[in-house]
Amino acid sequence: MSQAVKAPKEPTRKPKVESYDLSHSDETLHLATDLAKFIKENKLTTNVQGKEFVNVEGWQYAGSRLGIVPVVEHVINVSNEQEIKYQAKVILFDLKSGQTVGAGFAVCSSKEQGKKFYQEFAIMSMAQTRAIGKAYRNILAWIIRAAGYEPTPAEEMDYAGNTPTVAETPAAPAPQAAPAAPVAMKAVPADPVAAAEPAALAYASASQKEEIIRLLNHPVVTRAEKTKMLLNINRLDEERATQAIAKLKKAIDDRENGQTAAAA
Repeated sequence: MSQAVKAPKEPTRKPKVESYDLSHSDETLHLATDLAKFIKENKLTTNVQGKEFVNVEGWQYAGSRLGIVPVVEHVINVSNEQEIKYQAKVILFDLKSGQTVGAGFAVCSSKEQGKKFYQEFAIMSMAQTRAIGKAYRNILAWIIRAAGYEPTPAEEMDYAGNTPTVAETPAAPAPQAAPAAPVAMKAVPADPVAAAEPAALAYASASQKEEIIRLLNHPVVTRAEKTKMLLNINRLDEERATQAIAKLKKAIDDRENGQTAAAA
């Protein structure tokens, strides 16, 4: 009795990720639309004096859709006795052509406003982050502009000292308002909700985001966990970011210990 011949098994096809080509104008318009949607949905912008500047994560997304990835070429310690200072260079590598298509330089210093008490690793990390944004800006600024945003990375605006401060807000010149000041000062302690409002605006710092991303790249962290965290990273305040870092470290330690025990 003859046996039925089994049909050859077809190879499993991996789903193709949609990508774009800068040489095709129609594709770049689609990329700009896709980019605008992604940036808006994930809140990847920083408002500076009424204008929206895209965070480095948004620039990285645009680059990834074009098959262009950043590579840190070097980070140089140029510190002295008065300041901690690092310089970074990032090159952009085109996965399709195998060629370098751009580069960016940036520095970060403890003498910058708001960074006096930054630890050394945070200064070094920010230099790299800025260099990544700068490298992408040199070749993709027009794509970001087409998406409806300012063609300068948000981290570069921070470096340039353009972030508005309380001192930049014009004070009311009316002298008649002076007598009312004591009454307002007495009312503040009685309103705990109002007193808590400034703390709610303290979003996670760049160094906290860098630490979260570093931990997410650990092999024991699943793709689903990484995706969920990255999509919400810009919504974290400082307290929640601290908690996320602690939980990630504990999860990594627990899983590594579990793997070691299983191997033994």
